[in-house]
Amino acid sequence: MTGQPPSSDSRAAPALALVTGASRGIGRAIALELAAQGLHVAVNYKSNQEAAQQTLAQIEERGGRGELCPFDVTDEAAVNTALDALFARHPRIAVLVNNAGIVADNLFAMMSSQDWRRVTDTSLGGFFNVTKPVIKKMIPHKQGSVVTISSVSGLIGNRGQANYAAAKAGLMGATRALASEVARIGIRVNAVAPGVIQTDMTKDLPLDVLKKIIPMGRCGLPEEVARVVRFLCSDDASYVTGQIISVNGGMV
Repeated sequence: MTGQPPSSDSRAAPALALVTGASRGIGRAIALELAAQGLHVAVNYKSNQEAAQQTLAQIEERGGRGELCPFDVTDEAAVNTALDALFARHPRIAVLVNNAGIVADNLFAMMSSQDWRRVTDTSLGGFFNVTKPVIKKMIPHKQGSVVTISSVSGLIGNRGQANYAAAKAGLMGATRALASEVARIGIRVNAVAPGVIQTDMTKDLPLDVLKKIIPMGRCGLPEEVARVVRFLCSDDASYVTGQIISVNGGMV
């Protein structure tokens, strides 16, 4: 992974990876994948402690290490308080995965301002609130990897998802801009844009209909997204930054 490999000395603390929205779905799969690579994973969640605890239990059952890290990514003060405490315990953060996101779908003409703000505040506001203190912590070490989960919706603009598409497209722009700012320091910043992935977020969608517009003819799995994230966080991707990697079965 990014930085030095875990020490063979079991007393040595592994590098830290923070995964937001890691209580289930894609976030959980990413947390498990990174823990399997030897990183100590901070499992972030907003309110579902039971689900987050299940993620942590699965990490530990597989021989990995981690801890719970609750905070609401939309609350800048809460984020800073939680991260100050986290960094006091783990001086070196190697990886940040911005995964937290929500949907509140509706036709644009019918969409409430509250639903617009909730979705954009979580994805875009959360990106700013979490990434800024993490980047500032990475800079002195001159290394690190930031991966943000965007969406195919940000690329093609799904009907009924103007808020979600705007937020996810914004993340792509922010990823490219930030990558250009910190590349010379040794920090890499990339994004992954999943397509239709089988998670709780998509369980109410007409998946049989959607499969017909996916060239591969099936939905993706969270683990397939997680493996791409793992690559981007690893030294195998040492010359990859400012990129948007689509994981969507060939939709675009």
